[in-house]
Amino acid sequence: MTEFLEILHHAFEDTYPLFLWIFLIYIVIELLESKTDLAKSERFRGQLGPLVGAATGLIPQCGFSVMASKLYEKKYITVGTLLAIFLSTSDEAFVILLTSGNSLALLKLLAVKLIVGVLFGYLIDWTLKLAGRGQVCVEPYQKPEKTPSTVHEIFMQAYLEEKEVSSVCSCGKEHEKGRNFKNYFLSPLLHALQVIFFIFLVNFVLTAIIHGNGEQALERFMKQSRFVQPLITCAIGLIPNCASSVVITETYLSGGIAFGSCVAGLCANAGMGFVILLKNTKAWKRNLALIGLTYGISVFVGIVCNLFAFL
Repeated sequence: MTEFLEILHHAFEDTYPLFLWIFLIYIVIELLESKTDLAKSERFRGQLGPLVGAATGLIPQCGFSVMASKLYEKKYITVGTLLAIFLSTSDEAFVILLTSGNSLALLKLLAVKLIVGVLFGYLIDWTLKLAGRGQVCVEPYQKPEKTPSTVHEIFMQAYLEEKEVSSVCSCGKEHEKGRNFKNYFLSPLLHALQVIFFIFLVNFVLTAIIHGNGEQALERFMKQSRFVQPLITCAIGLIPNCASSVVITETYLSGGIAFGSCVAGLCANAGMGFVILLKNTKAWKRNLALIGLTYGISVFVGIVCNLFAFL
């Protein structure tokens, strides 16, 4: 019982200092989401599509992967641009790394994800074009009356089919029009509480493992499994919930997985983007191909990163 309380106390001490910073960052993100106008999809079109898409995906907003899926379904963007956004998205990881003070790891993560998104975005578009299967995008998007433009509005349309009620995203955030207190205080607070709860759980489990097996055993496991880890973290990353990115990032910060394994899992973590695509059941072959491609690219990136770190 004493050991359990000690582990509980240690996990709590590692977790609670992060809460205020996470809460403040989510307020900023909420403000950013409500003001970001994404109605003009021209910015994601043309030769700069994958580059702009990958750079956009780095911005911590939960609605970008949803937005990308909606634009792709309407043929406003190419496959390469879609996957560039998916591969570069890492919302909770950005917040956790920033609040933990690990700015170097955050910069490395953003740099790798940007390179991966741009590189594979262009490579996929070029390969499909060469094979004669490149997607022909429709004419530039013209915003008709009442068409959603901000991340919030696009998100509401995606999940509620434009019904005038509040929406809840994969992380539990509520988006309700005209409710400033709810949008800019209560929603970030609930989101921060949920994320901090997941962080506490991961800290508790990892602390218990270290107490039971020791740090040396954990280090041996790390060295022996660094090329298998990306297979596991990518499978976790595909789960459409903020818990998956929290688990991956916190496990990396606690020394449970290598940096490349963390990158791999976060590259596969496209949030609710795949859920939107899977709603189109007629295109199940395309959807499975996109999921498989994202998983394969992410695993490859993780193994390469771990190989360079090992050398």
